[in-house]
Amino acid sequence: MNAKGRVHKFGDNVDTDVIIPARYLNTASHKELAAHCMEDIDAEFVNKVQEGDIMVAEKNFGCGSSREHAPIAIKASGVSCVIASTFARIFYRNSINIGLPILECDEAAREIGDGDIVSVNFDTGVITDETTGKTYQAEPFPEFIQNIISKGGLINSILD
Repeated sequence: MNAKGRVHKFGDNVDTDVIIPARYLNTASHKELAAHCMEDIDAEFVNKVQEGDIMVAEKNFGCGSSREHAPIAIKASGVSCVIASTFARIFYRNSINIGLPILECDEAAREIGDGDIVSVNFDTGVITDETTGKTYQAEPFPEFIQNIISKGGLINSILD
């Protein structure tokens, strides 16, 4: 399982209210959630993001409320992977549960720049910044988590 895309970079403490503002939580439509993803921190994000792009952030990404709307909005916007120094635990679990791959790697999160092209090998945990040529090592997903992600989320992996 692999991902490759252009990086959209964010800083520390990006909370779920910034990822998907509460004023849009009255919909269950993934497409509608995606249309407002990150708009309070980057109003142009939804116009810039393309299928397969990668989000990179620093510490405590996904802090705040436990709403799973946040990883859904990110995934539905086309983002293929989120790399951060650290994630809020509930966001981490919600992401895996909906099939959004996320990796913790502090060095990569600090050094990878906005607009860089990055590839990720989820089997090995190797993150390659193809713009700079530098590689980083994240902890690869165990097989059972790879299975959940490859099937599009926890429910799909159970029903399969």
